[in-house]
This record gives sequence, C-alpha cells and structure tokens, in this order.
Amino acid sequence: MYQSILVAIDGSQTSELALKEAIQLARDMGARLLIVNVVDEINFNWAEYPNLTEIWDVLLASARTLLDKAASTAAEAGVQADTRLVELDKLGDRIPDALAREADAWPADLIVVGTHGRRGLSHMFLGSVAEGIARVATKPVLLIRGQ
Repeated sequence: MYQSILVAIDGSQTSELALKEAIQLARDMGARLLIVNVVDEINFNWAEYPNLTEIWDVLLASARTLLDKAASTAAEAGVQADTRLVELDKLGDRIPDALAREADAWPADLIVVGTHGRRGLSHMFLGSVAEGIARVATKPVLLIRGQ
C-alpha cells in the first residue's frame, strides 16, 4: 500500500517509537524510508549563548549523529533508509510546514511522527508538532503515541 514512508525524528522517546513503527511498516510493505530531522534556528534562544556559530555547528552535528543512528537502526532491520537534515532559517517557518514540504517533495505516501499526547495547559503552551503536521500535510499521517 505505502511505497514511500517519511518518518520525523527528534531524539525523543516518542520519535524512537515512531521510527520503530516506520521501519516495521517499510519492511512489511517493501517501502522506501526517509528519516528527517529538523533543526530550528529561528526559535532557538540565541541570546543565552555567546558563540552562535559554535552552538549552531554543535546542533547540526548532533542532528547528523541522530540521523546516522536512525539509518543504522533501519539497516539492522533490513530496511534501506535515506536521511535528510532540514534547517529552518526563515522567520515564520514552522517544523510542521517543513516536514509537510519534505513529504511532498520526496514524495512520501505516508508521514509517521511521534506524539506526546499532551492535553490541557501543557498542550496549549507547548503546542504539538504532530498536530501541526496532521493539519498541514497533504499526505496521510500516522501518529505514534508515547507510552
């Protein structure tokens, strides 16, 4: 059914669950897998750090390491996966929009993303990348809830 699956990861426990589910689906369906991580330069609190270039380089290196580890996990499961690091650097750009664009451009048949399942005030203040993706994506979205 699905031939191209995009999974968004951020290093959280819920994104690890989403990665596992995406790998299982890709293996079962013989689908391609694209693992994406978004580094958000705009919403990072730069005022706290004196050496911006050094911090940005560390953030990018950490994201690349995260993607490499995820690709290795997929390979160990017998699934070939490509990775993509997306850098948000335009005011007003949001992670859900960037992920939806990646899904359209690749093109993905399905987007898999973890969700913390927050409710009430914590949801109102923290928002939800997963909810945002479900709102803006033109592809089906599979939400994997944390435990």
